[in-house]
Amino acid sequence: MIDVVGSLPIIINLLGIILLIVLIVLGIKVIKIMNSVEEIIKDVDYKVKSLNNIFDIIDKVTDGLSVLTDKMIENLNKFILKVFKKKYNKKKEEENNG
Repeated sequence: MIDVVGSLPIIINLLGIILLIVLIVLGIKVIKIMNSVEEIIKDVDYKVKSLNNIFDIIDKVTDGLSVLTDKMIENLNKFILKVFKKKYNKKKEEENNG
């Protein structure tokens, strides 16, 4: 009969060697995948940085348009107030004179 106590360490050692080989192969594959992921991330980062310039330009243009429209609305508001103020003052003068 086979001695179980004597063969058990040999089986455990063989399984340990197989596990070590599998882990080394998986580690190498993970390193290759991480390198390709790093290249993709660098490419995406480069593209995002190039888009930042465009977004800065768009932001400055919208800020300028906002200032321009605010000034136009303010001037229009002043004009309307002047027109109605003149009409209001004329009505008050007519009431005082009449």
